[in-house]
Amino acid sequence: MAAQGSDYTGTDFYCDVALKDLVALRKEYESERVLAYHHTKPFWPVHIVVIPKQHIDSFVTLSDADTPVLLEMIAVMKTLAAKVTAEHGAARILTNLGRYQDSRHLHFHISSGEPLR
Repeated sequence: MAAQGSDYTGTDFYCDVALKDLVALRKEYESERVLAYHHTKPFWPVHIVVIPKQHIDSFVTLSDADTPVLLEMIAVMKTLAAKVTAEHGAARILTNLGRYQDSRHLHFHISSGEPLR
């Protein structure tokens, strides 16, 4: 096996590791275009990541051609955020840009609870 989640030092964990099945993922949703799974190194007690399976750099680089995958991601986030809210009383949806974006691949975090660290 190549890069592991905890050892990874590249710039696109999702293309380089997660989408190549190089680390075990606890999946919440998967289709031809979208994957949602529990973060491999969670920052919150509930921490789900939603990604497009095609490479898109970030939220600000989305193009009109990316609309179908973005709409599917929004539908997935709506469903999962409702589930997290029902189970834990609250949820947040977050994406990062620029220097806040550790992995240079569009992704959204669905989380609940106080930071673990």
